[in-house]
Amino acid sequence: MSRSLKKGPYIDEKLLKKVKNLKSGDKTVIKTWARNSVISPEMVSFVFGVHNGKQHIEVNITEDMVGHKLGEFSPTKKFVRHGGKMQKNIEKK
Repeated sequence: MSRSLKKGPYIDEKLLKKVKNLKSGDKTVIKTWARNSVISPEMVSFVFGVHNGKQHIEVNITEDMVGHKLGEFSPTKKFVRHGGKMQKNIEKK
């Protein structure tokens, strides 16, 4: 469910403050736990370390990511594989 249009997108204030203190194109990693924060145009070309519950995953922000949330680019679950005979046969090949 999306956020109300009259409220506007949620952007963490501390995160915006960190972005404004850096120069554009700076490749230092900005660590954040705010997975629910929406990516704004000011964040483009920065590298964020988005926490997935265990570690910070580096996410390089591009223009087509604007409007999405930071958590979308840092998966919290690791897919191992499906099991069974068919999977073993596929792996042998």
